[in-house]
Amino acid sequence: MKILDIYQQYPNELSSGKGCYVCDSQGKQYLDFYGGHGVISIGHGHVNFVKAINDQLEKLVFYSNAFQNPLQVELAKILGEISGYSNYSLFLSNSGAEANENALKTASFITGRSKILALKGAFHGRSAGAVAATDNNNIKAPFGSQLDVDFIPISDLTLLQDYLETKTYAAFIIEGIQGVNGIFEASTDFWKMARKLCSQTGTLLLADEIQSGYGRSGNFFAHQHHRIQADIVTVAKGMGNGFPVAGTLIHQAFELKKGLLGTTFGGGQLACAAAISVLKTVSDENLMQNASEMGVFLIKKLQQLPEVKQVRGRGLMLGIEFHVSAKTVRQILLNNFHVITGFSEPDVLRILPPLAITFNECELFIKSLSKVLQDLTKA
Repeated sequence: MKILDIYQQYPNELSSGKGCYVCDSQGKQYLDFYGGHGVISIGHGHVNFVKAINDQLEKLVFYSNAFQNPLQVELAKILGEISGYSNYSLFLSNSGAEANENALKTASFITGRSKILALKGAFHGRSAGAVAATDNNNIKAPFGSQLDVDFIPISDLTLLQDYLETKTYAAFIIEGIQGVNGIFEASTDFWKMARKLCSQTGTLLLADEIQSGYGRSGNFFAHQHHRIQADIVTVAKGMGNGFPVAGTLIHQAFELKKGLLGTTFGGGQLACAAAISVLKTVSDENLMQNASEMGVFLIKKLQQLPEVKQVRGRGLMLGIEFHVSAKTVRQILLNNFHVITGFSEPDVLRILPPLAITFNECELFIKSLSKVLQDLTKA
């Protein structure tokens, strides 16, 4: 048997990591400014994270939800306190796509409706329901094509009102900050109008914080910058710092009968131990504040580079457009400067470093990027 050849991959084999750095099998060290799609939140190999997992390994790795798990209760309590969503219920799963599937399913159960409203450029996952709400026909199969999803442009207040006032949608799903699309954020006016219209039309407001949440924007959730509250919030990626865990936060005003949602592996003991460790570290080390401060620093420095056309995003979720090819910039950063970054079509450099990134590491990134841009401009 062989691994399905489905990913575009670099030839480098990463074998270890510590803090904001990873090493390959040849001993080369790389500054990680991408965190494996924004997954690494508190840093590679964090001592508290490793200890929490090792301690739990010696007790109980997993048992199903047929039995009570006090670690789930502890996780929900801490998550509610840190996020400001203490009056919500937490359903645990394993991935962002699962979290969004359960959010959409919950909205349909509660409203009795089947249609979904989403944004152009949205990415919510690759499973049937999540991909239906994703604005990319290239990754959609005929299976699931019967799902009814409409897409409107980001921040188009007129269309938002026109569609929601039909009172036919179970949910309006929106990313805190669009990631895969190249780092775009809806305006505060749009968020506030969405909240108002959803309340008026019996539509649930679903905030997808899979990538933008867990402190990455400087607030725990990116939509909190707009001072609104969603009916359902989804989390994953940074939630486990690399351990597969995800969650769907559902307002306690909405009740679900037992058995309507379910999972075998979701909320296992080891997953909960990892997630609790992440939350405690985010709080104890003031990583949300650090994300905000490092983001301000990076944006200021990036905007001073003449080759930079535009910088978008908040905190440590940034997209950069250049007067040269971002894809080329990314490749040179990796090959010549050992800096890992991300990319979004059509031509955006995406950076999602661990929330524990330091000023010195940000300076190193800016210095490396500046040299790449200068050399490309001269060429």
